[in-house]
Amino acid sequence: MILCDHLTKAYNGVPAVDDLCLEIPAGEVFGLLGPNGAGKSTTILMLVGLIQPTSGACYIGGIEVAAHPIEVKKKIGYMPEDVGFYADRTAKENLDYAARFYGLSERERKQRVGDLLGLVGLDGVGTTVGGYSKGMRQRLGLARALINDPAVVVLDEPTANLDPRGVLDYRRIVKDLAGRGTTVLVSSHILSEVSKVCTSVGILANGRLIASGDRETLSRAATQDRVVIGVDTTAPMPRFTNPEILSAEFSQDSCSARIVARKDISDLIAETLYSEGILPRRLAIEKSDMEDILLSYYAEETV
Repeated sequence: MILCDHLTKAYNGVPAVDDLCLEIPAGEVFGLLGPNGAGKSTTILMLVGLIQPTSGACYIGGIEVAAHPIEVKKKIGYMPEDVGFYADRTAKENLDYAARFYGLSERERKQRVGDLLGLVGLDGVGTTVGGYSKGMRQRLGLARALINDPAVVVLDEPTANLDPRGVLDYRRIVKDLAGRGTTVLVSSHILSEVSKVCTSVGILANGRLIASGDRETLSRAATQDRVVIGVDTTAPMPRFTNPEILSAEFSQDSCSARIVARKDISDLIAETLYSEGILPRRLAIEKSDMEDILLSYYAEETV
């Protein structure tokens, strides 16, 4: 559904996106990850037709974005990081205005706007948008991105201002979209959210795609030469000095630690604790989280 074919964007000869090749099938929830300046925003702006590539091309549903921007915009919904609305209009009026651009009849607009306001939890709110909180504006931004029932939805930092209830609603909506075959592209710095909603991810660094795939595949590749061990004890533990240990993070009271080692040294850690008369309450291999995966790939990129 989304295809980037050697997509490149350069400013003054310096590439912000460098030869990006990426394919996202229909129904996928894809997370685009990377530090500031990695090229995420530039990639998104090319995908939604707001800037043109220097070379290469991107396609939505087989349609080249740069060649047919109006046709592509009918198929996509886009929520930017900074969502703008008419402050002196209500949510219903803002959505109705957006719906007119897609040629919906008055009856269709009324039905669609009502459904979406209910979906994002803003039905019955009659105040103008100028009085909305950031979280309410974020909810309205998601509704506007869905106003044309798009085949592809692009969300830039979608949970940045949401409260816990809003985050749960967002997850539910994204899951429902994917279940209906909608392709969702999420760019976010909130790695825990990416882990919860995305079925696959792509990692950008310096404008280049350095890894992509589902979380399990990336985790195995990124952490094949390291093991994360979680330790909780009944008393303050010693500082471990085993040469296999790459790093160790101790909690403030030193009764727990997170140890990264080249291999599984759980038995050696247990022996050390027992020799010191300290009983482990928990000693287990931990599953790498998204932050571990990203840091591992970034470290390889800077070597």
